[in-house]
Amino acid sequence: MSAHATAPANFIVIASKADWDARLETAKAEGKACVVDFFAQWCGPCKMIAPLFEALSHENPSIYFLKVDVDDVTAVAETCGVSAMPTFMVFKDGVKVDELVGAAQDKLKLLVAKYK
Repeated sequence: MSAHATAPANFIVIASKADWDARLETAKAEGKACVVDFFAQWCGPCKMIAPLFEALSHENPSIYFLKVDVDDVTAVAETCGVSAMPTFMVFKDGVKVDELVGAAQDKLKLLVAKYK
């Protein structure tokens, strides 16, 4: 069985603004960082980097990895000021502490490593 057969418990697709708020509160209560992938289904670079984002979730169980489809959960994307895809943001204690715009795999790995 492949290690990537199913997404781990720390890999979560956000379904709504309420879901987003609840996930940030849970992470804050647990003292964990959230790395968020703001993506769109029509975005080629988003699709290219998605497997790495999921792989990083397997490698970093102490971090929450959240995916937000900017077209499905527009309220969250607007609140966070997302204007390009993919955009990766890191939230700690419910506050944005870091951001990466673009699908640079090496930069995404470094971003995640900072919050292990």
